[in-house]
Amino acid sequence: MNILLLAPHADDVELGCGATVARFVEEGHNLLWVVFTDEQELNHEHMEAIKVIGMKKDSHLAFDFTLRQLPEQRQEVLDRLVVLNSEFKPDLVIGPSLNDFHQDHQVVANEMVRAFKTNASIICYELPWNHISFDVQFLTKLTAKYMQAKLRMLGKYKSEVSVRGKYFSKELIYGMASLRGSQAGTEYAEAFEVLRWIL
Repeated sequence: MNILLLAPHADDVELGCGATVARFVEEGHNLLWVVFTDEQELNHEHMEAIKVIGMKKDSHLAFDFTLRQLPEQRQEVLDRLVVLNSEFKPDLVIGPSLNDFHQDHQVVANEMVRAFKTNASIICYELPWNHISFDVQFLTKLTAKYMQAKLRMLGKYKSEVSVRGKYFSKELIYGMASLRGSQAGTEYAEAFEVLRWIL
C-alpha cells in the first residue's frame, strides 16, 4: 500500500501517529513522508528520527514553506499536493485533523481533502493540544515495540523537548496510547478521524 504522511511541521506525524508509522514500516508498506515548513534544526532532527524506524532519505520530501505562513500560500500547498497525488498515487493519506486549530495544520488538512478526496482514503492523526473536539473513528492496535520506537523518534527532537517538553513526555505519550488501547481492546493504540475510506 502507498501511504502518504503529511506533516505541516517536522514533528507532527511522530507526535500524532509515530507508533503506527513504525508498524507500517515493519509491515512493508511504501511510505512517503512530507514535511511542509522549512525549519532547519527541526528538519535535521526529523531526519534523525525517521532513521530510528529504518526509513531512508528517498522516503522523505521537504518543502520550503515558512512557519505560520501557510494560510498565505494555500494555492501553492494545493498545487504541491496535486503533483504528489499524480506521482505517488497514494492509497492512504494521513494528515492533520480538520478540527486542528493551528493555522498551518488547518491549511494542510483542508488542501489534503481537496487534493485526495476522490482517489485515496484519508485519515487524521490526533494532537489533543490543538483540538477542542476529535472524533475517534479508527484505531490502530500497537505493541510495546512500536511505542518504544515512537519514544525513540521523539527523543531525537532535542530542540523541541526544551521548549514543549510536556508534549514529548513519556507519561503523556503512554497515557494517551493506553487510553486509546482500552478503546480497542489492546494494550496500546493510536486514534484517527476518518474523512474518506475507499476500498
